[in-house]
Amino acid sequence: MGYSQNAELSAFSIPAELKENANAVVRNNSIEITIDDFDKMVVSEKKIVTVFNKLGNSDAGIYQHYNDDTKITDLSALIYDSFGNEIKKFKERDFLDVSAVDGATLYSDARVKYIDYKPVSYPYTLVFESEYKTSSTGFIPTWFPINGYYVSVENSSYTLKNPKSIPWRKKETNFEGFNIDKTDTDTELKYIIKKQMAYDYEDNSISSRDILPVAKVALDKFYLKGVYGEATNWQEFGQWMHKSLLEGRDVINEATKIKILDLVKEAKSPLEKAKIVYQFMQNKTRYISVQVGIGGWEPIAANQVDQVGYGDCKGLVNYTKALLDVVEVTSYYTVVYADEKRNLDKDFASIQGNHVILNIPNEGKDIWLECTSQTMPFGFLGDFTDDRDVLVITPEGGIIKRTAIYTDETNLQTTLGKIELTEKGDVIASLNRVSKGLQYDDKSYLDTFTEEELIKSYKSRTWSYNNNLEINAHRLKNDKENIVFTEDLEISIVNYASVNDTEYLFRVNIFNTENEIPKRYRDRVLPLKISSGYKDVDEYEIKFPENYKLNYTPQNKDLVTKFGSYKISFKIIDEQTISYKKEIIIKEGVYPKEDYKEYRSFRRSIAKSENLRIALTKI
Repeated sequence: MGYSQNAELSAFSIPAELKENANAVVRNNSIEITIDDFDKMVVSEKKIVTVFNKLGNSDAGIYQHYNDDTKITDLSALIYDSFGNEIKKFKERDFLDVSAVDGATLYSDARVKYIDYKPVSYPYTLVFESEYKTSSTGFIPTWFPINGYYVSVENSSYTLKNPKSIPWRKKETNFEGFNIDKTDTDTELKYIIKKQMAYDYEDNSISSRDILPVAKVALDKFYLKGVYGEATNWQEFGQWMHKSLLEGRDVINEATKIKILDLVKEAKSPLEKAKIVYQFMQNKTRYISVQVGIGGWEPIAANQVDQVGYGDCKGLVNYTKALLDVVEVTSYYTVVYADEKRNLDKDFASIQGNHVILNIPNEGKDIWLECTSQTMPFGFLGDFTDDRDVLVITPEGGIIKRTAIYTDETNLQTTLGKIELTEKGDVIASLNRVSKGLQYDDKSYLDTFTEEELIKSYKSRTWSYNNNLEINAHRLKNDKENIVFTEDLEISIVNYASVNDTEYLFRVNIFNTENEIPKRYRDRVLPLKISSGYKDVDEYEIKFPENYKLNYTPQNKDLVTKFGSYKISFKIIDEQTISYKKEIIIKEGVYPKEDYKEYRSFRRSIAKSENLRIALTKI
């Protein structure tokens, strides 16, 4: 399709239905991949995107990655205004050329050419063209025709040409319900999607990856930076990784062997040995990204990490595994998608993942180690890599396993408090807060803070809703053996209660409010997702000022739903003292869209009770 006519690029020519809920519209996106051989691939892309506001700029990225193995052969960009008039032109020489890695990277051959375009006005239209040649066919571009929420697609196509009929596999996900035309032969695969309206994100929704179409392709025989590979399933893929990327990189020098064997000589079990080795590794090394090697996939050798004292996730996992080999504890290099909770596709063997961790089989109960952290407790992952399918690399091949799952009630926070209300309406409180599971993960970093940082965190994040709050004393204990974080705090809040001549009014739940009320939707489209479950138990003993009394017992509450439960109860201890206990359990899960209204009602009832105020009368 020729775009010499400016009118075709006018924002006003876009159909009205494609503008609805859209920050950007993909006018045309054409990806063409030609696989000339196991080690020869050409990728061309032409992208035309109209951007309506600053939130749509991410859908109009002007960049192309490359490395020592990838040569850019074409690169250009044109910018048009809302009427289709050309206002900016970029040739390859105009692109900035920088390292494609962050400041934590030691060295890398990954680079990116990009334009940092700052629009003068909206809407504008980008026409971007790029082409590159590479010998690495291990990574075949995936087709994501719809780039998440708030973007619509006028036309998008993906063509994969395979003239030599090299054996390949493909997987199509979430194609149902989308208007996708497909051509599929031994030598060509083609997809086209047209007139796809934008999806509006809804609160507490599943990831767009779970509903939008995606097509993945992998060659049964491939090259990765000059290393030949062959795999049709995860077992074969694991064998290839072990032999090509890991084997021979586990040598530990003799001095370190002697040191580590001496450290574990009193250990009475493999588990005890593993803990000692993990502690040794954490004390000796630090994390720094190192992305050389086979496409960023081959770890630097264990003896090199031992010598310099740093490595990336691959290097540190490989180093820890090599140390465990010395003390005869079996462990396995493991590939995972980190951060966003995302599974490796267990039905489609290919190069996947963005991180590695270490697996230690332990009598049927796997132990998982995060080797990039100097502070993480032994055997604890946290929400960075918990509860997802991962690839464990053994000499016999790859095995799909599930990492540790922290279920609802194991993510426990208990708070015990003694609270004194003064005649002026101030609060003087002693709190003991104990956190486990993912709630431990949320707070374990606090003991690394300076005094100033810690107090700022409590005042501006934890209890930002309490004006005039001060931390008068604190004592933190990070029990890494039992994975428990304990906070003992002395807190004061000036003018907390509302006091007048006849009444003393205060919000009873001072230190753990749950005020979130999900947005109301008239016609919910997407399923409800509660990302992580937890349990909070709060128990306060509240002492009133001497010249005030409570003339009634506040009402208890007990809500039980499929999403969890909420209970509050009150008990009169004496004329000046009342106890308040709250227990809330929220259950992780994905629920049908029809359940959203009930969930919103549940959260609204909770929020109302969380703001319950108690009135005292003057004696």
